[in-house]
Amino acid sequence: MDNIGTGDDETYLLLLLADSNLPTGSFVASAGLESFGTHGFCSGSNDNLNNTVNFIRDSVATYARSALPFVADAHRVVMKAVAGGCADDLVGTLDRTYEEIKALDDLYEAMTLNHVAKRASKSQGVALLTLHTKGFSPPKLLSMYQMTARDTFVGKLVGEYKLRIRREEVQGHLPICWGVLTAALNVSVDRSLHLHLFLHARSLLSAAVRLNTIGPYASQQLLLHVIRPIVDVEFDNVKGLRTYPGEEITRDEGVLNGPATTWPLGEILASRHDLQHSRIFNS
Repeated sequence: MDNIGTGDDETYLLLLLADSNLPTGSFVASAGLESFGTHGFCSGSNDNLNNTVNFIRDSVATYARSALPFVADAHRVVMKAVAGGCADDLVGTLDRTYEEIKALDDLYEAMTLNHVAKRASKSQGVALLTLHTKGFSPPKLLSMYQMTARDTFVGKLVGEYKLRIRREEVQGHLPICWGVLTAALNVSVDRSLHLHLFLHARSLLSAAVRLNTIGPYASQQLLLHVIRPIVDVEFDNVKGLRTYPGEEITRDEGVLNGPATTWPLGEILASRHDLQHSRIFNS
């Protein structure tokens, strides 16, 4: 605790990124929770708290296994680009970076099994890049702030990536954009992965409150006492996984060593979101 307030830039960035008011699009996505309730998995029982926890546990597990490898690889690609950003071949560095990011984006698009999840992921992804451009990039007109070479390079990289998404040249999925954002802000990969998984769980609790499945006080209790071990366990399980783009995915002790979807029921329920007669969330 002695370092708090004495220049711990990464901790300060994590506090900013964890702000629930950030305009990242998560407010309109329930990650299948609304469909879960509509299809009767929360009805006929007074134990909504346990049902919600069970949903979050399964959702966090499958999201960790399917999305975090993409966050890690996107983070690695951008950090490598930043390290070489001051080289003579600036254009070549940027082009190679966009190609690597596009390969990750295309693979995530292929591995995401339903159109509802794809739609939400793209919406939230481009919102993150807009957040960097408008909220986290250095204030160019503020005389007291001196732009560094890193600031300039990262601004070009993120701005061009967002432009390519708008042109529909790349997909712009949330895990890839989160990796790009946190690398641009110089957040370490482990903290980026852990925070991303925590924010996924927190968004589910927020959705549960809006759906009146649980109350705000119960949500806060779960966040403090229940969610942390769920997030920590899944983070430890997958933090070493990578996507291996263009390479053969190996097997370790009979387990597929790469991204995978582990909760088919959740995928089916999420894919049926648009079939509900009335909806609070867009996805």
